[in-house]
Amino acid sequence: MAEITGDQRIQSEVLEGLATAVNHRRWFVELALPYLGDDPIEIGSGLGDYALEWAPHVPRFTATEADPDRLVSLKDRLADHPNIEVRQMLLPHSEDGGYSAAVSYNVLEHIEDHVGALSSMKDLVRPGGAVIIIVPAFMFAMSPADVATGHVRRYTKKTLGAAMTQAGLRVERIHYANALGLIGYFMATKVFRLMPKEGPMVKVYDTLVLPATKGAEQVVRPPFGQSVFAVARVPG
Repeated sequence: MAEITGDQRIQSEVLEGLATAVNHRRWFVELALPYLGDDPIEIGSGLGDYALEWAPHVPRFTATEADPDRLVSLKDRLADHPNIEVRQMLLPHSEDGGYSAAVSYNVLEHIEDHVGALSSMKDLVRPGGAVIIIVPAFMFAMSPADVATGHVRRYTKKTLGAAMTQAGLRVERIHYANALGLIGYFMATKVFRLMPKEGPMVKVYDTLVLPATKGAEQVVRPPFGQSVFAVARVPG
């Protein structure tokens, strides 16, 4: 059985702090929208911030969480949204499903058997559907914050693409996102050894810097970034 890695209290504090980065979340929401289909499942919904953004665009949405305490909070928060089902899920698993897509943001880096986890996501999705992933980029940026929150790795386009291919998926799109965010994250967490929580730096970056970064990256894809975004198809 897979295990939940990292300090759950610290993870929750980081999730609560980053929930204030509204522009960042909306950017990453937009990246996945074209691939969700009519009945997607999110792996690792956390506090439900992404689920609440995606659910109005689809007839049905399934949110999942591995941590029992966060699962209770997630169910409470999403209870008034009739098209959202909430359930517990821990990867890898042996369940099959017919979802239109599986979307998972900042989860795969917590799972030792990431190929097994991707294979499990593939099995949840109908043939031709998408597996949509965002993970943190570049091992040189691995910091005490990563370790405390249970990250076992960070990725490049090459390593994420290889894991998806090994899991039996066909990579359709993969690129870095948030180039300036990587610089800021490295300085804050590796140099100054801070946790990425709510505060003036997050608010300033999200309000002033991120909109310009997003606009620039819609024109030219950067050669590096804070995250790797990937879409892969389930063969069929």
